Amino acid sequence: MSDILLEMIDITKTFTGIRALDRVSLAVKDDEIHALVGENGAGKSTLMKVLSGVYPHGSYEGRILISGHECRFRDIGDSERLGIVIIHQELALIPNLSIAENIFLGNERARNGVIDWDRTVSVAQDLLRKVGLDENPNSLIADIGVGKQQLVEIAKALSKNVKLLILDEPTAALNDEESNKLLELLAELKAHGVTSILISHKLNEVTRVADAVTVIRDGRVIETLDNNGRAVDEDRIIKSMVGREILDRFPARVPDIGAVVLKVEGLTAYDPLNEGRMTVKNVSFELRKGEVVGFAGLMGAGRTEIAMSIFGRSYGVKHSGTILKNGVPVRTNNVGEAIDAGIAYVTEDRKNYGLVLLDDIKTNVTLASLSKVSERGVIDENRENVAAGVYRDKLRIKCAGLDQRVESLSGGNQQKVVLGKWIMSDPDVLILDEPTRGIDVGAKYEIYTIINKLVAEGKTILMISSEMPELLGMCDRIYVVTEGEIAGELARSEASQESIMKCIMSHRRKDKRRAAS
Repeated sequence: MSDILLEMIDITKTFTGIRALDRVSLAVKDDEIHALVGENGAGKSTLMKVLSGVYPHGSYEGRILISGHECRFRDIGDSERLGIVIIHQELALIPNLSIAENIFLGNERARNGVIDWDRTVSVAQDLLRKVGLDENPNSLIADIGVGKQQLVEIAKALSKNVKLLILDEPTAALNDEESNKLLELLAELKAHGVTSILISHKLNEVTRVADAVTVIRDGRVIETLDNNGRAVDEDRIIKSMVGREILDRFPARVPDIGAVVLKVEGLTAYDPLNEGRMTVKNVSFELRKGEVVGFAGLMGAGRTEIAMSIFGRSYGVKHSGTILKNGVPVRTNNVGEAIDAGIAYVTEDRKNYGLVLLDDIKTNVTLASLSKVSERGVIDENRENVAAGVYRDKLRIKCAGLDQRVESLSGGNQQKVVLGKWIMSDPDVLILDEPTRGIDVGAKYEIYTIINKLVAEGKTILMISSEMPELLGMCDRIYVVTEGEIAGELARSEASQESIMKCIMSHRRKDKRRAAS
């Protein structure tokens, strides 16, 4: 068929005896946005790595055809020469180089072996304009946000005359405004002849922009849905992804809320890079036993900074304020003291700060509780194996064994390892920062079930999430955070997306009036 840009036929890929892809076939038309969805570990990213040459020809079975011609990519350079560019979930940008340098890295604009910097900056400016990014090409990547970095990656792809753009979870770390901008850009690129393959767990975005949706489960294609008329809904996709209907995205829970466990009074912290700028501003709130409390707010509102300031002053300088546990002031001047005080923190960035990716599951699970598996400073491997095995079974971590490297696990199972690590430390208060970022709907449900079990056991959960439905579906109370301050508190019965946004906007108006007076 003449309108088919890409055909992947009977692709099979095996890792040490495990079949990650089993005779997968995929057809993508010219000038369409084609979504690829499935649970963590279904094989989506593996399939795209085969397509882009990350896994070279000969390491898999099957055929790849571009515009009807068979391709045998030896590496990613081969695929890029044909206009196939992949943007991975972990962005491949160098923080200490400029935007222009990153755009043309490995694809330099040079004459006689010497980089033409005037041309580099000029063409970079044109590319930034195409992706709607108003930034100086000489700005460092480290000085712009994640949303803008995603646009730089797309500008980088355009510099390689991209025909087929593959995006792996491009909006996972973006707020709603940034996500909308990126999705609008994909539609604009489509209008200019760029075909996209979109891997995403955000099914509302998939149904909004995708012309076709291919569902992969357990390394096999289940079906491809035509969404040209935008008639496919999220529930239809979920049923295909998990093999069953999920009638309720959030497991039911009857709250049994007790006394105040943690009380924060007048918490203040300053930006470590600019010690004159206060980022956590006189924050006070309380958490009760058996309660799930949410922190809502826009990206950059200060939610993570507040959480990290509580957890051993992991963020900021010049801290002040009081933290009380069961009515008694506690010291949390460092992470060790916070753990001893019964506070744990599951970071939003599990790969960089939550896990040791090159280590195995058992080492990661026991990392925050070494005293429980050691004697006189020496780890008892039997005790370590038994302890890690308990949490593997309790959290239903899918793995080949406790010696499996964490880097080889799916995102959902990596998140369970992080949870296992902190649950093993037996905290009274568990802070969860974006606990379901980048994981599929089935794995999310399992994480929600774990949260409910923890509060049923009397633990206290503080949940930070950029997904409003998640907060509304899981939390007993919600604090609204904006610009490093608590803007308001909403009971479950009062909370809605509208009431949260009203709270944010009202607080901002008050700030403007304060600044003007």
